[in-house]
Amino acid sequence: MYKGLTVRYRTAKGRRKVEERQGVVLETYPNLFTLYVESQDSKVSFSYAELLTREVELELLSGNRS
Repeated sequence: MYKGLTVRYRTAKGRRKVEERQGVVLETYPNLFTLYVESQDSKVSFSYAELLTREVELELLSGNRS
């Protein structure tokens, strides 16, 4: 994962509510990473543990460098 990568994330927000948005990686840190969500003009952060436990799912979008 690197700065500028465009991703789509999906996360559970409670009972039967799922949030799915597209964003750009702003920063990466040893324990978490932050995304800029274009549609909401806001930032969100997730820990790598959330990825491992599948609380958050990431999809890399085409058009990014490998």
